[in-house]
Amino acid sequence: MEPIKWNGKTLAVLDQLQLPETIEWVECSTVEEVAEAIEKMKVRGAPAIGATAAFGIAIGAREGANLDKKEFFPYMDAVCDRLAKTRPTAVNLFWAISRMRELIKHNSDLDVKQLAELITREAQTIAQEDVEMNKTMGQYGLRFIPDGARILTHCNTGALATAGYGTALGVIRAAHEANKNISVYADETRPYLQGARLTAFELQQDRIPVTVITDSMAGYLMRQGQVDLVIVGADRITANGDTANKIGTYSLAVLAKHHGIPFYVAAPTSTLDFSLETGDQIEIEQRSPEEVSIIGGKRMVPEGVPALHPAFDVTPHKLITAIITEKGVVESPDRDRMAVLNRKG
Repeated sequence: MEPIKWNGKTLAVLDQLQLPETIEWVECSTVEEVAEAIEKMKVRGAPAIGATAAFGIAIGAREGANLDKKEFFPYMDAVCDRLAKTRPTAVNLFWAISRMRELIKHNSDLDVKQLAELITREAQTIAQEDVEMNKTMGQYGLRFIPDGARILTHCNTGALATAGYGTALGVIRAAHEANKNISVYADETRPYLQGARLTAFELQQDRIPVTVITDSMAGYLMRQGQVDLVIVGADRITANGDTANKIGTYSLAVLAKHHGIPFYVAAPTSTLDFSLETGDQIEIEQRSPEEVSIIGGKRMVPEGVPALHPAFDVTPHKLITAIITEKGVVESPDRDRMAVLNRKG
C-alpha cells in the first residue's frame, strides 16, 4: 500500500478523503495540483507530505526544463516557496524542500535539463529512504511491544501517511510480522476520522486485529485495564522532545501517564526540528471550522454556532516514555538525550 506513485512525469496521489469507500487516484501534473493535494489533505501524514513535496519540486523542474539558467533558479525558488505554504506544522515538508534547495544550489553548474533529472532522482531517493527508515524504526520499536499487547494508536501513521510501511503503524506491523499476537484500538480521530477510515483500513488489509473507538473512549479502556501501551507518530519534534501530533494526542498522553501506561512516539529523524527549543514554539495549523461542523457534506453543528479546528496539539516530553527513530531510541527524552540524535547526523 502506498499513497503516491511516480510514473516519471506525473504524480498519482491516492485521494485519502475518499477512503475506505472508494479507491481513487488523482493525477498531479503541475506544481499547483501537488500543492492543492497537500492543502486539501488528499495526501497527509508528515513523511508522505515531505515525499509529495519533493515530487512536486521534480514536476516543477520538468516544467521549467526549457528555461535558461538565469530564469530557472528564480523559478525553482518560487516552486519551493509555493509548496512550503501548503501546511505549516509538519516539519518533514520543510526538510524535504530544504534538501531539494541544497541539491539545486550545489549542482548549479549543470545545465537545466541535467539538473531537472537530478532533482527527479532525488525525489525518488527521498521516497525510497522513507520506506527503509520506517522498517528500521519498526525493528527498533519491537522491544517495547510485549506478546499479546493491546495497543492504542491515534490518527493514521501507516503506509498511507508515509512513502510506505509506516512510523507508529510500522512498529505495529513489525510486531505483527514477529508473531506477537497483538491487537489494536484505533481512535477514530475527529474531525477527519483518519483512524476510523485509514488506520482501520490498513490494519484490516494486513489482517491485524483492530477495533475502532471514539476519541473519548480511551480513558474508559485504560481504566478497565484494556490498554497496554500507546504509540503515535509525530509531525514535529523539538530539541527537548516535545512532540506535535494530530489533535487529541496530548489528551492520550495525559491519560496514559495517569494510568501508568507507556506512551511511545515513532518518527523519522526528518521530523526532528532542533531549531526549536520547546513545543511552545511550534506553529499549530488552524484549519477551517467547517471541517468540524460539516462531516461528509452534512452539517453536524447548528448554523451560526462557531467551531474550532486546531489540527495538532503538543505533547510535553515528560509525558513520553520513548521516541523511536531510525537512528535509535531516546528513552525519557529531554534536551540532553535528544542531542544524541542530532550528533548522529
